[in-house]
Amino acid sequence: MLIPHARDTVHRAWLLRLLSAIADDRDLTEHLRFKGGTCAALRGLLDRFSVDLDFDLLTKEGTPLVRRSLERIFSAIGLTIKDQSAVVPQYFVRYDSPKGHRNTIAVDITVPPSAANTYEVVRFPDIDRFIPCHTIPTMVAHKLVTPLDRFALHGSVAGRDIYDIHHFLFNGFPWNEAVIRERTGYSLAVFFRTLHDFIEKRVTQTIVDQDLNTLVTSEEFQRMRTRLKQETLSLIRAASE
Repeated sequence: MLIPHARDTVHRAWLLRLLSAIADDRDLTEHLRFKGGTCAALRGLLDRFSVDLDFDLLTKEGTPLVRRSLERIFSAIGLTIKDQSAVVPQYFVRYDSPKGHRNTIAVDITVPPSAANTYEVVRFPDIDRFIPCHTIPTMVAHKLVTPLDRFALHGSVAGRDIYDIHHFLFNGFPWNEAVIRERTGYSLAVFFRTLHDFIEKRVTQTIVDQDLNTLVTSEEFQRMRTRLKQETLSLIRAASE
């Protein structure tokens, strides 16, 4: 995973410490499937820093067991629960760090996951562990839908979503069409048109600048900041053809 700034080394170390502990827990690896930006970055599929851990929980019935296991791990490795959801196993856990530095990891769990998801077991060299996680097409499909979902749920737009979409499409990664249909109810043609119009209307230079400048190197930020939106729109138009 890319570390754009020296201060991010500590956060990455805590991410890997927590992920290693999760991977070593048999109950968690049976019930959880790794996904999201950190998963993609650690697989070498994404060239930016990622700060949280995201998982699918295969069945709602596994929720109590997953909660107990995660909370036991947090305590064992020295993480403090800062906040949590009463509905799903979602946590914000804190570690000690110098003032002004990152000190919180979000552990976000989706239950139930999309029925169209596909999974595979992958070795993560940074922690020398095998972890079940999203396949590349499933990962890409969810990222394509994320900007629309994020805005519908929170009224916000994240520049990192656009950066990730650009990276995946630019590198020719495939997507799981069934996931897109399931999550949006759209045909592929309607979905890409909707996504294109959303980015064209909602993504501003300020959004790109504020979200990306801490997640990529200064050189990459300057190289991509002004071209990201238009190149992404072009890639989406090409994908829809």
